[in-house]
Amino acid sequence: MKRLLFFGVLLIITSCATEKPNFSPLSTSFYSETKASDSENGAKNSIDINIKSNVNASEISNLIATFPQFKDTALNTEITTLKYSLQNYLYAIDAANLNGKNKAIKDFEKSYKKVQKLRVNLNKDDNEVLNRYLVRLKTNVSAIEDYIKAN
Repeated sequence: MKRLLFFGVLLIITSCATEKPNFSPLSTSFYSETKASDSENGAKNSIDINIKSNVNASEISNLIATFPQFKDTALNTEITTLKYSLQNYLYAIDAANLNGKNKAIKDFEKSYKKVQKLRVNLNKDDNEVLNRYLVRLKTNVSAIEDYIKAN
């Protein structure tokens, strides 16, 4: 029951965070302290990307907000975990937190693999919809990662 309540609250928070007209789930008040502390400490590895104006980050946010629900509860639970890891990924990039970004990528990959295993139970139409979302998410994450590595 507690787990169901946790994922329900997480889903509500996710939905509310993306209902604003922003193209990103990030807000300046949430991470401004983190950014300041990283810059004051002189972080060696910084991420040079403006996540607020990045098209790939915007699309990830939109995909998170519009992700469909399926009949399989185990799949929905894992999708919620996947969306949570993607939001953490965007927050970590915006805060220039390299360790947080790497952890979020690992969590995303782990959830992605679990979703791939759980999608066997879906009908053909739902499977195609899920595949489109997963491919677009993975493509946008890869594009952001390539941009970060190039800079």
